Amino acid sequence: MVLDSSVMSVSISRLVEDFDTDVATIQLAITLYALVMAALMLTGGKIGDFVGRLKIFRIGLVIYAVGSLTTALSPTVGVLIAGWSFVEGAGAALVLPALAALVADSTEGPSRARAYGIIGGFAGAGIAIGPLLGGWVTSEFTWRWVFAGEVVFVILVIALSGWITDAGKPQPFRLDVVGAILSAGGLSLVVVGVLQSGTWGWFQPKASPIEPFGFALTPFVIGAGLAVLWAFFSWERRRKARGRLPLLDVSNLSRPVLRSGLSSLTAQNLILLGIFFAVPVYLQVTQGMDAFQTGLQLLPTSIMMLLAAAIGARLVSRFGSRLIVRAGLLTIALACGLIAWTIEPELASVPFAIGMALVGLGTGLLASQLGNVVLSSVPAEARSEAGGLQYTAQNLGSSLGTALIGSFMIASLSSAVLGLAAEDPDIDEAVRQQTTTVVSAGIQFVPPAQAEAALLEAGFPPEQVDDLVDAYSEAQLTGITAGMLTCAGIALLALPVTRRLPGRPERSSPEAATAAR
Repeated sequence: MVLDSSVMSVSISRLVEDFDTDVATIQLAITLYALVMAALMLTGGKIGDFVGRLKIFRIGLVIYAVGSLTTALSPTVGVLIAGWSFVEGAGAALVLPALAALVADSTEGPSRARAYGIIGGFAGAGIAIGPLLGGWVTSEFTWRWVFAGEVVFVILVIALSGWITDAGKPQPFRLDVVGAILSAGGLSLVVVGVLQSGTWGWFQPKASPIEPFGFALTPFVIGAGLAVLWAFFSWERRRKARGRLPLLDVSNLSRPVLRSGLSSLTAQNLILLGIFFAVPVYLQVTQGMDAFQTGLQLLPTSIMMLLAAAIGARLVSRFGSRLIVRAGLLTIALACGLIAWTIEPELASVPFAIGMALVGLGTGLLASQLGNVVLSSVPAEARSEAGGLQYTAQNLGSSLGTALIGSFMIASLSSAVLGLAAEDPDIDEAVRQQTTTVVSAGIQFVPPAQAEAALLEAGFPPEQVDDLVDAYSEAQLTGITAGMLTCAGIALLALPVTRRLPGRPERSSPEAATAAR
């Protein structure tokens, strides 16, 4: 499931070419994949309690395989979105909470921390393999083979799933349908609002389909999503007060460690998916790299994430989760700043590689801690629910990361193009006004040659197209830099939410041990 996202990230250019679409559509597919998982994760965890965690683990894998096969065979981008974003996303929403609960049920104390460190390591391995393997397969053959291979892999996992012991006992089936609809609807509205902000505008309307009170539709959609989520929490409290089984026991969110862990997970994936959207756009659109070359550039991130996740699980007994997570966030902020500094017309290979390695180091440290923190903060009977919350937070962060960073990049690109065109004395006033009209209608990240062809087709004077393309190319670098600096800022803003994470374990002194005896 990690492999999927990384393959899509390095295959953006090929997907755009194969389906004759644009970067924004592939951004939509990536966002929807994470959004579907986030929206259905709580429901998936609760269904696992009703049906049995191991059984729903297998059922979810079958659904996931159907989605992978549909994606591999997709003739249009619409079928790709249906198979990957929706069917695979729904399968993952059943698998992941069950996975978290099965691991938690079979381990305790330090062994659980090591188990989640191993899971973080395997996630790192997926990220390590994904860009390189996916990039190679995409460049030499087609990205479709990756998804066809997942079907074979799922069959293997199901065949070996008899090794897994399910300690949980199925509960009577009493699904909170209203709660499921409210949670999915609220999350969807928030993410769609953020996703469309680059097109609609945040407040000042751009290509907004309607303009309530003269404003863009974006804040109204996001506000509606927040209102639906408020209704969801109210419904869950009322349902529990009446003695009925809620989709989410809201009282668990009163646990400070759980809230801090979930907030940190959201920030982790928001930053990581934002980086994994911005960097491939830089490498493929402005540097002209193919999927395999992009995978090679992302390899330092993948390797360091794998190593840091494995090492971080062993450091928790000495330093505590809070210090390790904070070190990870500071490392990510430093990395994003370094990468932003390297965003130039020519790739600065060594500083860029160092920055990507630091991204892997920081995210690996976070991944080694947060899963165990969340699952260990609740009693055994709430582990499926906590697993659902864990992956809801992660995938909400993922969908927001792609949507939010993408919208900031587009907004910065638009502003920079208009600013550079206004400053260029070689561009006529009439051409500037024509440029403003085109940019206001929507602008995307495309290679300079494609931008030149589009400008000529739109009727721009041929003698001024070169100046406009130069301005557009420079504006692309500005937009990508803004995306990376936004990721750095989010990492720093996330530091305060870590204050309730477990600190360094206290070591008993000899005097305390004697007193205890």
